[in-house]
Amino acid sequence: MNVDSLLILGIPLLEWIGFVFGIAGIYFGIKEKIIYFPVSLVNVCVSLYIFYHQSLYSDVIQQLVYISLLSYGWMRWLKGKKPDADMPVTNAGKKMIFALLGGVVVLTILMGTFFHTYTGASVPYWDALATSLCFAAQYMLAEKKIENWLVWIDANIIYIGIYLYKGLPLYAILFFYLLTDGYSWLFQMAESFDCS
Repeated sequence: MNVDSLLILGIPLLEWIGFVFGIAGIYFGIKEKIIYFPVSLVNVCVSLYIFYHQSLYSDVIQQLVYISLLSYGWMRWLKGKKPDADMPVTNAGKKMIFALLGGVVVLTILMGTFFHTYTGASVPYWDALATSLCFAAQYMLAEKKIENWLVWIDANIIYIGIYLYKGLPLYAILFFYLLTDGYSWLFQMAESFDCS
């Protein structure tokens, strides 16, 4: 039996698995629990498969990079922890913000152009922009920079449109949930952020 043919309420089982692990990952991320990383790795692997079959090739690259970024974040959070102490949430700083912004612009142009020219990618420039924003946000999350959720929010708005367009309703719901709970984590992080 083909895994793509298993449906629950008319939606493929793999999309449900990605959705459930995505929601769990969001929950653990908001709670700043280290289990966020392995749970999110399951979501990423399932999403990679789905996005490849939807011709969302920038998303495929994103999922491959996420495997590295999530592994990096996992190790960074483990190293950042001292006995009875968490790695602190800090500000990104102008240098990091401008470097990441420049990277987003360049990567969007390169990926969008490549996938538009050489593949049958669906919505290549929008997908490239959202993917580039997510790379920046994931790096900032791994470094526990408070501004990470502002970048996630921008990417999620784009992704909701892409996933509705591509007929992936659970992923659109997942990214809406990310969008709404992103605000709650931002405020939670802001409360614990030392501005002095």
